[in-house]
Amino acid sequence: MDTLMSRKAFSDALIAARTQRHSRGHPFSLAWANGELTRAQLGFWAVQHYYYIELIPQQFGHFFCRLPDLDARRHMLENLIGEEVPDQPGKRHPDLLLNFAKACGVAPRRVRDAADRGDILPGTRAMRSWIYELVAFRELAEAAAGIMVALEGQTPTLYPRYVEACRAMGLTDADLEFFHVHIENDTHHEGEGLEITYRYAHTPALQRKAIAAVAASARQRLAMLDGIWAAIESGDWKPRRAA
Repeated sequence: MDTLMSRKAFSDALIAARTQRHSRGHPFSLAWANGELTRAQLGFWAVQHYYYIELIPQQFGHFFCRLPDLDARRHMLENLIGEEVPDQPGKRHPDLLLNFAKACGVAPRRVRDAADRGDILPGTRAMRSWIYELVAFRELAEAAAGIMVALEGQTPTLYPRYVEACRAMGLTDADLEFFHVHIENDTHHEGEGLEITYRYAHTPALQRKAIAAVAASARQRLAMLDGIWAAIESGDWKPRRAA
């Protein structure tokens, strides 16, 4: 019989769907954690990641407007404020990523203009499009699960390994603030995401969709890393010069 899972069973299923496809085991992530990438190659990752996250505040704003109850909107508003209205100027998450890219030798202008030069990989474009599909068209439970559980939920176990490798390369905590902020914030975001997902996945069918959204988001992130890793291995990762 098709029955609604308990809160614990549902949460366990969501996390299991993420764990099965976690980015920490990807060859690119392992190479980073093991100190096998150059600063320039990390800069290439920053270019791709910037394109992926650049519109996150607007996308979160869209999701915020769709939420029908105040408590869920408060959770998302706190998330959105952290992304868009930090305590200090120049501390928006995309700005912090630009700082990291600069420390890796990539000028902010080249990061911002990468799409215009054709430097954004298909998997990166697909990742950004997938986030928009979630927040704009999918069920609320799918959006919360696919973003907050599947993606933000990976950060606390993924980024600390990146940070340690970068420190060994001589990068400072100021250079790495993008990662520090996400390690701290995304631990809370995962819990909020589980709560919002459980609230809106009020039928067995919606629970199944939410679990599938976690798997799809995790796979999409792996596909993005596939593209980055393939470009690095082939040598086709260096920015194109303007004509």
